[in-house]
Amino acid sequence: MKALGPIDPAIDLDSLGPLLLGTFDKTLFSMITQDVKSILDSRTFTSIVIFGIEVCVCSDRVQLGPHPLCQSHVCVLQTVLSLLTLGKYSVHVVADGVSSCNSFEIPVALDRMRTEGAIIGTSESIAFQLMGDAGLSTFKVFSKFIKEVKESTQRAGELLLAPGSVGQSGAVNLGIKSAM
Repeated sequence: MKALGPIDPAIDLDSLGPLLLGTFDKTLFSMITQDVKSILDSRTFTSIVIFGIEVCVCSDRVQLGPHPLCQSHVCVLQTVLSLLTLGKYSVHVVADGVSSCNSFEIPVALDRMRTEGAIIGTSESIAFQLMGDAGLSTFKVFSKFIKEVKESTQRAGELLLAPGSVGQSGAVNLGIKSAM
């Protein structure tokens, strides 16, 4: 994001392989820029899964929080509304995959997205929906992965969705040391 901050270099975009449609500079709050719209128009997608947690790197910790640009509920909300306006997609939002520096913003934004027509689910429920069938050859690997990340998924859900889980400043301190 040119004006809104860089992509975290710790995210291994190459691991997405053909699922990665590109990286794009943007100044819009919505991710549906003309470049992204052109790519979407060239594909036959019918469903899109949206998530976004912006992480602020501070001098001694990583925070989901008070930096003025770290309000992914704004960008996620605007992206979802843009996609719904196009009228071509079933838009799914990962509830435990969105954040805000103000904890009260999350349910308000999710409610707005649901009211506008988005489908709200958890990372695990959406993953199983995408898998679709335990009889697939890839299910064993998928199931193993789900079991491996179960605890971290639970912790993330509790941090992002549980009432009272956000600190007094509005930030969730994950206590991860940064190199900065």
